[in-house]
Amino acid sequence: MSTGPAGPARPLSSPQVVKDPPGGRRAVAVWSIGVAVYFVAVIFRTSLGVAGLDAADRFHVNASALSAFSLLQLLVYAGMQIPVGLMVDRLGTKKVLTLGAVLFTAGQLGFALSPSYGMALAARALLGCGDAMTFISVLRLGTRWFPARRAPLMAQLAGLVGMAGNLVSTLVLAPVLHGVGWVPAFAGSAVAGLVVLVPLVLFLRDHPEGYGPPARPRERDREPGDGGASGGFVRRQITESWREPGTRLGLWVHFTTQFPAMVFLLLWGMPFLVEAQGLSRTTAGGLLTLVVASNMALGLVYGQLVGRRQSARLPLALGTVGLTATLWAAVLVHPGDQAPMWLLVTLCVVLGTCGPASMIGFDFARPANPAERQGTASGITNMGGFVATMTTLLAVGVLLDATGDNYRIAFSTVFALEALGVTRILRLRGRALARERELRAPAPAKTGPAAPAPEPAPA
Repeated sequence: MSTGPAGPARPLSSPQVVKDPPGGRRAVAVWSIGVAVYFVAVIFRTSLGVAGLDAADRFHVNASALSAFSLLQLLVYAGMQIPVGLMVDRLGTKKVLTLGAVLFTAGQLGFALSPSYGMALAARALLGCGDAMTFISVLRLGTRWFPARRAPLMAQLAGLVGMAGNLVSTLVLAPVLHGVGWVPAFAGSAVAGLVVLVPLVLFLRDHPEGYGPPARPRERDREPGDGGASGGFVRRQITESWREPGTRLGLWVHFTTQFPAMVFLLLWGMPFLVEAQGLSRTTAGGLLTLVVASNMALGLVYGQLVGRRQSARLPLALGTVGLTATLWAAVLVHPGDQAPMWLLVTLCVVLGTCGPASMIGFDFARPANPAERQGTASGITNMGGFVATMTTLLAVGVLLDATGDNYRIAFSTVFALEALGVTRILRLRGRALARERELRAPAPAKTGPAAPAPEPAPA
């Protein structure tokens, strides 16, 4: 795959050395405001996962049309990742998070009040747009307010808080929805967006005083043929981020690890457990909760392992993929109509590892890119898992309609995407790790006069 325009080869850029932020109580307070916004965004994002069957009844749609809700939301989310990364690098965290909170709150309220399927789709798209602005911003806060050695742990903690939002959807929104009805449940939940918007506007800061990113000279924005300053900035950020093999490896790690759990939690877990496995909604909800609880418990373990031992990244990611595929295969090929409860419980516990494993993708992209490109690189990485999730959501819905609700055939999509992702990871790992060692190697000490610059090679 071509990674840049034709012409003389350009060296990969090396990250600039930036003062390590001190962390401390103020850092925790500011980071907590950003994470609270992300927490609410995840509640809104996953609210459809516990309301899928209710949404089908309310809007009178089949499985394919139902999957379009999550598909469109994730299509917007994935499509916004690179633009959001560029916005974070250009405008700063606070402005992007504020806009995101306004948009996802409006989307959740619109979904509550939508009288038709079309308007509900538009509301979910708006929600997805706002949601897309949260996680990359929170990652940026972590790298700007805490020392670099704590970055893997802060990223896992952010993911853990996001899963707590998923838990709220399962444990709180589901019973409220069945108790008070569609409009009060979804409209009432939208108030949470307004609650987090107040401290965000009043107290959040992009970075500690004196620890901002290196100033970017204005004149660098304009390059020959760029079509303007903004065009030069966008092209340069994307091209230089993508040129780094660590960014591409991060994308494929995120692609391969995240989507099995996302598909299960966002939409198809509840119908699969109720319709294919014959469980009650209460029992199915408990299993969805188990996925979230497993994610939260294992997130800290993954964060500590990666923070202390960088060599654990690939074994953890590939091990998670292999274990997930094994458990899905065991459930789907189990003889009889229904898998035993112990096997379903084991599947849900293993699905809980997908979220922490997907965060490892950012630990490949982060050291490969300088501070002023972290938002763009994170956006590229984060796009991976959501593209895989979106593809699987659509494929499962289409296959369910085509096969008369045969979940065994529909969920076989998981294996195809995991196989694709693993092949790309194995192809990129050597280049990415070699480049990372190169960037981390100390610069050679100067012991004498500099050698004369070599003459340019003849054209």
